Amino acid sequence: MILEAAMLQVKPGEAERFEAAFSEASSIISSMPGYVSHELQACLEVERKYLLLVRWESLEDHTVGFRGSAQYLEWKRLLHHFYDPFPTVEHFRPVYP
Repeated sequence: MILEAAMLQVKPGEAERFEAAFSEASSIISSMPGYVSHELQACLEVERKYLLLVRWESLEDHTVGFRGSAQYLEWKRLLHHFYDPFPTVEHFRPVYP
């Protein structure tokens, strides 16, 4: 299993709309093959900053399966216009089983 991590900085005045759109987009990602779970956390110290964590069975489930799917186009339409700057996505593997 791998963990996808993205620090999301949402444009000023858009946090409420972003959270509503993310709620809608959650059903998209959770329907994908290889999806395990996800969570969105709001930062307590920095307004409009969020941490997105998604667990996938494999790296390819995210990078090829999800990002190469028609569903990803809808995910992008719903969410990508909220970010400034556009987030960097990183993937992690467990160190201790």
